[in-house]
Amino acid sequence: MAVNDQRKPVLPEQGLKKRVRPRDAASLLIVDRSGDELRILMGKRHMSHVFMPGKFVFPGGRTEAADGRMTAIAELSEHDSTKLLDRMAGRSSIRRCRALALSAIRETYEEAGLFLGRKTEFSNVSHPDWAAFAERNIMPDLSALRYFARAITPPGMSRRFDTRFFLAFREAVADWLPEQTSPSQELEQLAWLSFAEALELDIPDITRMIIREAQGLLEANPSLDPGNPVIRYRLKYGRFVREVF
Repeated sequence: MAVNDQRKPVLPEQGLKKRVRPRDAASLLIVDRSGDELRILMGKRHMSHVFMPGKFVFPGGRTEAADGRMTAIAELSEHDSTKLLDRMAGRSSIRRCRALALSAIRETYEEAGLFLGRKTEFSNVSHPDWAAFAERNIMPDLSALRYFARAITPPGMSRRFDTRFFLAFREAVADWLPEQTSPSQELEQLAWLSFAEALELDIPDITRMIIREAQGLLEANPSLDPGNPVIRYRLKYGRFVREVF
């Protein structure tokens, strides 16, 4: 006698986690060298955030395609553009390099209220988030940024980012909002901290590694002249692997 099995067949993809592809992102370490010791800007992510709630981080976030169309008063150095193109997943282009650098500047405004660039008249605004720059006649200056590190969020996370880290000196800030307010309200407790103070905060392991990389680079190249190697961190067999290219 045949048995009528009404159970649904199990599809191959059932029970498997959906693979999350890393999204382009950028983060900016702004260095204040006006005092006796170097200081960097960090802020605390709200506890309501899904990604790294309550952790101290640098200003930064996801890169938008429209960022690459934004006008800049000066472009990335040839060295930095070449390094950004190197090992770029997907379709590589100079516009995508520019988008990464410009998103670091845009996110720094949105999260810390700082405008990195130079005063000049311009009206070419391709993204509404850049309107505040146009209102103040500040055009982004990509030449003030130095690309120095890259980190990819490990697999298994609900959100993954392929983050490029840039360094810039505080002198590149042309203007700022009163009391360094955050238009997006994504970061709180914004503060300029020494490297030692920053390392004492509640920070992700990768942030700790990036801080030490920045500290080492500034010791070796205090003026941030172009030509530095780029450090990449990625997870391999459950541990972060440091690569130099």
